[in-house]
Amino acid sequence: MTTTLPPSPTTSAHESAGAARVLILSTMAFTLLFAVWLQFGMLGKAIAKDLALTQGQMYWAGFTAVMAGALLRLPAGILTDRLGGRAAMSVILLFSAVPCYLLSTAHSYTQLLTYALLFGLAGNSFSIGIAWNSAWFSKQRQGAALGTFGAGNVGASVTKLLGPAVLAAVPAAGLLGGFIPGGWRAVPVLYSGLLVLMAAVVWFAAPRPERTPGAGRPLADMLAPLKEVRVWRFGLYYVVVFGAYVSLSLWLPSYYIDVYAVTPAVAGLLTALFIFPASLLRPLGGYLSDRFGARPVTYAVFIAMALLCIPLALPLSASHLSVTAFTVLVICIGVGMGVGKASVYRYIPDYFPKDVGAVGGLVGTLGALGGALLMPLFGVLESSLGVRQSAFILLFGLTVISIAWLHLVVTVLKRDERRESFTGVTA
Repeated sequence: MTTTLPPSPTTSAHESAGAARVLILSTMAFTLLFAVWLQFGMLGKAIAKDLALTQGQMYWAGFTAVMAGALLRLPAGILTDRLGGRAAMSVILLFSAVPCYLLSTAHSYTQLLTYALLFGLAGNSFSIGIAWNSAWFSKQRQGAALGTFGAGNVGASVTKLLGPAVLAAVPAAGLLGGFIPGGWRAVPVLYSGLLVLMAAVVWFAAPRPERTPGAGRPLADMLAPLKEVRVWRFGLYYVVVFGAYVSLSLWLPSYYIDVYAVTPAVAGLLTALFIFPASLLRPLGGYLSDRFGARPVTYAVFIAMALLCIPLALPLSASHLSVTAFTVLVICIGVGMGVGKASVYRYIPDYFPKDVGAVGGLVGTLGALGGALLMPLFGVLESSLGVRQSAFILLFGLTVISIAWLHLVVTVLKRDERRESFTGVTA
């Protein structure tokens, strides 16, 4: 049994409890699925050594997983609006468990690519959670709710912290007579078990009946907002605050190792210091956007990020950044990304209250695709300029473009407001 009615602004105690359960369950599930999606960020070097793969081959394996987690975000959001978040989240958890376990059995590059393509679908869970929470929270609370859910991005740090510990703790021969394999292969086995357990928790603990705001609506009607330029502008913003976050999460460990000569464990820890604020401050971004509006918060985030990128984009011979100074600046960028990811998504229920699933799915797709495409662009720019700081040069450029577009839109809106005030015509 389903209902197509969205929650009213004044929800009952029962409805509030249901919304709280949706938020908790979706955030837990998304954190785990995000960790699965980006697990190559920390396991890549161990996998490459075990399977005798080149750095380029491991890049394509990571690219395959990231792309798989980007391309289906739009249909995932639409299906969630039609079928309900409980069913959609349970299915993606169970589905992801299978290729995640199979990854532990990979002994060839072809197998690695195949399993990366399949477990990478876990990344599409973001659209599911956005649509699920939007159906349960009133407009006045959606910024904080979506920001809290989005904090599940912290899953990107789970493998970076868990991976080295597992590699050290599990012997090469494995545990339980080899049932749990040794080395890096123990990590995907552990994840697969957690995915199945989380699917059961979501299925049995999520509130019912489902809320399906898209049930019965024609598909063409749900896709209509995607024709608006505004949606694609939000997509560019999300590339800056989320796509770049994904790319930096994968890129920073090798940067720390190659430039500052730290160990993989230290590189993982320092990268986690960037990931934590970039994820955990998302609820703060939602709260600020609810209170002050998405536009001023996004403005402030972009300006701060552009300024922070300037010293990071300089060659090390010119900036003389120590590993401590570099890490502090990167953490500050992570703070901006954490707040900005929430403020960008706060735009969506304001402009498209009936189409959060579709619009949120497309914005998420563009952000994730940006994350996948930025990685090769980092390499191309590095080869062209001969500096390792290519990631921050590119991020600076994208941020400046976003500021310019945002400022142009604000200028046009203010001009129209002045014209309406002068003529006495209201929109």
